[in-house]
Amino acid sequence: MPKLIHPELSYKIVGALYAVYNSIGSGYQERYYQRALSKEFKDEKIKFKEQLPIKLEYKGDNLGIYYIDFLTEDKIILEIKNSSKFYPKDIKQALGYLKAKNKELGILACFGKNGLIHKRILKGN
Repeated sequence: MPKLIHPELSYKIVGALYAVYNSIGSGYQERYYQRALSKEFKDEKIKFKEQLPIKLEYKGDNLGIYYIDFLTEDKIILEIKNSSKFYPKDIKQALGYLKAKNKELGILACFGKNGLIHKRILKGN
């Protein structure tokens, strides 16, 4: 059986996601989930950075900046969505963030009308 990457921290992050969803439910913009998660991470003493800017460059030219929703404990990237399912573009986005920050694990979470869903995203998959 393969070894899980950052199992304890993953468990804490998923717990925070459920705490937020169980409290406020679905139907809100991502920024409100982000604010609630920031508070939950602080309460649970999970170190994090939010809206972390990443420069995208090509041959030395700056193409733009995109933002990671959360980087927790400098280990796991968390990307949140306010939809009821994952789209291929969401998974590609998370993989791009993992590559840009050279991290092994990301969590993609959707706050949807049918509940919270989450998926572990591994670098290179």
